[in-house]
Amino acid sequence: MTDARTDLPTGPDEDQKWADLLSPGRRRLLIGSGLAAAGALAAAPASAQTAPAPAPTAPPHPAGQSPWGYETFKEPATRPVSVRPGEQTLPTAPRPYTDIRSYHAHIYFDEDSYQKAALLRQWAIERFPIELGNWNLQPRGPHVTPSFYFGFTNDLLPVIVPWLQLNSLGLTILLHPNTNDPRADHLHYALWVNRAQPVNGYGLPSHVSDAEIEVIYPNVAPTLRLETGPGTPQPPASRPAQIRGH
Repeated sequence: MTDARTDLPTGPDEDQKWADLLSPGRRRLLIGSGLAAAGALAAAPASAQTAPAPAPTAPPHPAGQSPWGYETFKEPATRPVSVRPGEQTLPTAPRPYTDIRSYHAHIYFDEDSYQKAALLRQWAIERFPIELGNWNLQPRGPHVTPSFYFGFTNDLLPVIVPWLQLNSLGLTILLHPNTNDPRADHLHYALWVNRAQPVNGYGLPSHVSDAEIEVIYPNVAPTLRLETGPGTPQPPASRPAQIRGH
């Protein structure tokens, strides 16, 4: 007997092996084994097939009383008083933009990004007549992470905002005006470069007198010309200048 395929048994002996393997007796044996296994599984107790869910247990309560009492679940949801400006009574006219006396830029950093903050700080010192504050290595005032700040006058706003947008180095930067509403300055009048982060401004006053509005006294003098594109004149406020006290 011949076969074109070489992977199949050929010849009388091989034919007999196939016949023995597929004989009715062998088939009955295989089928019987499968049925026996199925019957054993069906006869197994339900507890062996599905483990019972553990009973819930309550943790032990410590001795003592809750300082909140035991009726807090009955308290209704109450609408808080709005702290956003202009929402107690809607204003009848827009607020004058001249209410802004100056601006602050707060640059936030952490233990992984402090070198970027140091570089950005140095760049600003070299290019702008600003009022530069200290390094704050811990939360300070409404600022909940390490930061440094510089203040600047209104005439620098159209230069410093795009400059920080392009040179933030990925740091989070808060830019806010200084008006007679310090709380709104930090929470509602602010601009952010990159992502925003929490500011704990609710402890700030919502109104101060005109005499209390922050005044900027530049304490560094720029030493480098601000980089500009070809044919673009230097902004007058960013040119090197002598600062009082230097």
